[in-house]
Amino acid sequence: MAYDEGLAQRVRERLAAERGVTEKRMFGGIAFLVHGNMGVGVSGGDLMVRVGPDGTDAALARPGTLIFDMTGRPMRGWVLVAGDVLTEDEVLGAWIGEGCAFAASLPPK
Repeated sequence: MAYDEGLAQRVRERLAAERGVTEKRMFGGIAFLVHGNMGVGVSGGDLMVRVGPDGTDAALARPGTLIFDMTGRPMRGWVLVAGDVLTEDEVLGAWIGEGCAFAASLPPK
């Protein structure tokens, strides 16, 4: 599956000044890792965001979200945010910040 390079570039620009962030091709898309832990990624035209198990319900209450399910097994702690709700930089930035903050809270890999 191809991913939206424009959305990936917007994520890159947001994370350019952050320390410990790397990119890796994963899930047929591109993932952005913080000290080895995935925080966000781009799959198709959508943003995968790691919110953690305790943040799942609150994240799913926000517009354009659904539980991340790649293999028929929903992944609690991960949400998929529809690309059409990410047109505003502030919204995209909030999701990136949330995902990367959770990833940064984990022990480095």
